[in-house]
Amino acid sequence: MQTVIFDMDGVLVDTEPVHRYAYFRHFEELGLAVTDAEYATFTGRSTKNVYQHLKDHYTLAQPVEEMVLAKREHFNRAFDEKPDFDLLPGVRALIEDLHRHGLELLLASSASHSTIGRVMRRFELAPYFSHLLSGEDFARSKPDPAIFARAAALARSPAAECVVIEDSTNGVAAAKAAGLYCIGYDSIHSPSQDLRLADLVVADFGELSAARIAALAVD
Repeated sequence: MQTVIFDMDGVLVDTEPVHRYAYFRHFEELGLAVTDAEYATFTGRSTKNVYQHLKDHYTLAQPVEEMVLAKREHFNRAFDEKPDFDLLPGVRALIEDLHRHGLELLLASSASHSTIGRVMRRFELAPYFSHLLSGEDFARSKPDPAIFARAAALARSPAAECVVIEDSTNGVAAAKAAGLYCIGYDSIHSPSQDLRLADLVVADFGELSAARIAALAVD
């Protein structure tokens, strides 16, 4: 394996509490009684896709883009004001190890370009990644494989030498549908996710290294 494609939420950072806060503040403004069970189905989906679903399901009059921007305002305020927001344990060391050993890194996240940019700037990660892909640019969210297929197409190495690191049911399904090797990250921040389709599952980034990833091979 020569290329590692990272998801972002639940893999690099845990922005879920910030997203949840922003979504539910906006749901209140819209007068929506979204249940926890319904919210759980949004995991791995882009914000645009979520609001398209809500617009269709609840027959909302507001344009999708308007709702996306309103939610983003709530998120950005919370993002900037949350002092304990940090990278997940072990992921910076893994990124640095992969980069030091010459593996190419890409990001393929359902998050918006705005959120990806904020994470890259706050944690100074941009120099490590050759490409940053956002779910905003794709008509369908994970588990649709389009974002991972595009990431593999942009990579320097062929798809057979690309590995995806994902934490969600939808993300793992998307990676496998794109024909890529997938490492499932069993994160405490992403509960109730089914990672059984992953080729390898780890619970700690300390289990991974550039040497171990480079040695992975598709059966």
